[in-house]
Amino acid sequence: MGNVDIRRLDKEIEKTARKLEAVKRGEWWPLNGSERRAMARALASGSYRTVRGRSTGRAEQRMDTTANAAELRLTAELTALHGERQRLITEAARAKAARKRRLF
Repeated sequence: MGNVDIRRLDKEIEKTARKLEAVKRGEWWPLNGSERRAMARALASGSYRTVRGRSTGRAEQRMDTTANAAELRLTAELTALHGERQRLITEAARAKAARKRRLF
């Protein structure tokens, strides 16, 4: 049972790490719904201001802030997954040691 859970967590860790790398590259697919909407709003307002011949500084800042928030969220998720994996490994090791003690 423990090894299955550890393998499942390993897959989640890999998936989250891929998402984090994609966000660092500026891709949108790993963003959640509210982050996508915020990026789309900032993009729309920035393009509107560009068409009007104005500065896009604030829109760019909003997009950067949203990307940083997504990166922070995925980093926290990755840290939590690593902690859970470590807990499961420790629990499996304790169970194995208890079984060995019972044999002798």
